[in-house]
Amino acid sequence: MFAIVYKSDGVPICVQVPGVSPDPVVVWNSESAAKAFIDSKGSSAEFQPVAVNEQTMETLAKALGCPLEKLMLEPYPS
Repeated sequence: MFAIVYKSDGVPICVQVPGVSPDPVVVWNSESAAKAFIDSKGSSAEFQPVAVNEQTMETLAKALGCPLEKLMLEPYPS
């Protein structure tokens, strides 16, 4: 799985779900799918895909300001 994050601060793209906090991180099944999404929005200067693993999960949680155990993932498209 791959998340898309802002290059400037590492904050991931999230989806708002009523009653869920923090917002779930959107993930793609492959790096090529995540890159295709970024390219389709003309946003390669601002965003980059990152592989979701134990280390990046901690980084994503820190960027969102939440404990790792509260972090949720939402596949794209959902």
